[in-house]
Amino acid sequence: MAQKPSIPKGTRDFSPVEVAKRNYIFSTIKTNFEKFGFQPIETPSFENSETLMGKYGEEGDRLIFKILNSGNFFYSKKGIELPESLNELLVNSAENITVEQRIELNKFTHKISEKALRYDLTVPFARYVVQHQNEIEFPFKRYQIQPVWRADNPQKGRFREFYQCDADVVGSNSLWQEVELVQLYDSVFTALGLKGVTIKINNRKILSGIAEVIGASDKLIDFTVALDKLDKIGEDGVKKEMVAKGISEEALEKVQPLFHFTGTISEKIEKLAQLLSTSAEGMKGIEELKFICENVMELGLQTAYLNLDVTLARGLNYYTGAIFEVAAPEGVAMGSIGGGGRYDDLTGIFGLKNMSGVGISFGLDRIALVIEELGLFPETVTATSKALFLNFGLEEAKYAMKAVMQLRQKGLKVEMYPDNAKIGKQFQHADKRGIPFAVIAGTEEIQNGVYAVKNLVTGEQQTVDFDTLVTVLQ
Repeated sequence: MAQKPSIPKGTRDFSPVEVAKRNYIFSTIKTNFEKFGFQPIETPSFENSETLMGKYGEEGDRLIFKILNSGNFFYSKKGIELPESLNELLVNSAENITVEQRIELNKFTHKISEKALRYDLTVPFARYVVQHQNEIEFPFKRYQIQPVWRADNPQKGRFREFYQCDADVVGSNSLWQEVELVQLYDSVFTALGLKGVTIKINNRKILSGIAEVIGASDKLIDFTVALDKLDKIGEDGVKKEMVAKGISEEALEKVQPLFHFTGTISEKIEKLAQLLSTSAEGMKGIEELKFICENVMELGLQTAYLNLDVTLARGLNYYTGAIFEVAAPEGVAMGSIGGGGRYDDLTGIFGLKNMSGVGISFGLDRIALVIEELGLFPETVTATSKALFLNFGLEEAKYAMKAVMQLRQKGLKVEMYPDNAKIGKQFQHADKRGIPFAVIAGTEEIQNGVYAVKNLVTGEQQTVDFDTLVTVLQ
């Protein structure tokens, strides 16, 4: 018996309806990217392994999909054999791998795999900028919408193949870029009908400043990871975790205001300024935040809200200034639907120093789920035809096809049923495909040069000439 076909875990097939909905989101995002002056680039789906390895930390390295050399690889061809020390790894669990074995294994992996699927769009972008630095006009505003791959454990909402939609500006330190990126978020979510999203903003320098003021600079990560859990485990839970990580009671006294951090953005900035008055780094963060928030507020947002959130601590190992995260509208239980920030040295990993950048990304899959849940996909977003011409035989089909050709030239999606089948079957086909109109052209219609159009939703039928047919279908 033939084996049932299947797809790899963590990947998905998309039906015509799903693709139509995803394309609607893509094209809305794309239109707004271009309106803001971002230009598209594309990079290959796989890169040289050394471009990717070592850029995402140990965890990331483990999740990179490696590609065997030239697809079909025989060890004997190049005389490559598995080193003796690694043979036992195949027998025993790889859990207890020693440092020596890991180095051996990496060397061996490199011999049989020199390429890997891209893990995100940021590192390939950095590689692109360095490689093409002489042709690029800086500041360079680029957007990229392409799939990425991660050898992760698949679970609800987490896939091994998914799309990223990124917009970045490199080659400028100006904070006007951050102001524009907040407006870009607002513009995209407004266009998608997702009104009332919250764009949370924080600044890495503020987090560093707080850690410095409480004398816990070496515990910045522990401090922020705990603070980030404030809404989940509450004030007491956070304090317990901080004490367990070796942050003193008196340090916690100093940051007490952060646990009840309310008020308008200006009031919050005021409170932070008092708390951070002794930290040069912290005060610089406040200056930056103040510039961004004041200008965004003065220019105004269409439907999004801006909120200063001191517990926001994403991407601490690479963000150096502003940090962004977007939350879905109230009442929708969903993680963040976008995020980003300012990084001072994107291209340094490839030898091009002092190239500051700032960027944001959109979580396509989550955005699609939110729009679906709120019923915000426009009715017009379908991959289906507007009308199906019924087939009554050779002469009638020719008459129908002439009209089909002319309608297509006018940009309408129409088709003819290919077989001269029972009329009931043809109507059923239109129904199952969700096609709203059926066009009937039999002997009588041909003689009079007209068409009978039936609205399959309301059941109404009318006889019209070609120009009226165009109007009805439009």
